Amino acid sequence: MLKKATAVLIVEAIEPCLPFWIALGLKKVNEVPDGDSGRLAFVILGNESFEVMYQTAASVAKDAGPELAGSAGKTHLFVEVDALDPIKVALADAPVFLAERTTFYGSKEIGIREPGGHFVTFAAFG
Repeated sequence: MLKKATAVLIVEAIEPCLPFWIALGLKKVNEVPDGDSGRLAFVILGNESFEVMYQTAASVAKDAGPELAGSAGKTHLFVEVDALDPIKVALADAPVFLAERTTFYGSKEIGIREPGGHFVTFAAFG
């Protein structure tokens, strides 16, 4: 029945968020410019097994009205990874909101805030 879920992170500007995910190996899969501004209204970033989408609040307001655009908040993504060390190297300058830890359920985790203000916890199991 359910096939796929992808987070859509609503931000004021997409461009500052791109280096965060590109440093982790994602590429732009699709993008939609915002008219004459030269900025992006929407983007999909992904690889073979991972996808995240961004849309500006202004674009959401145009697409679905101001009520939905006003629902923009801060998302918390939980991302399973093979190992934390490559993440820590790639995002060395990003702000950490959750210091590296080992959880009771057996994962090593670190929480990093991406440039749009969203929270991303990276977790390696085993």
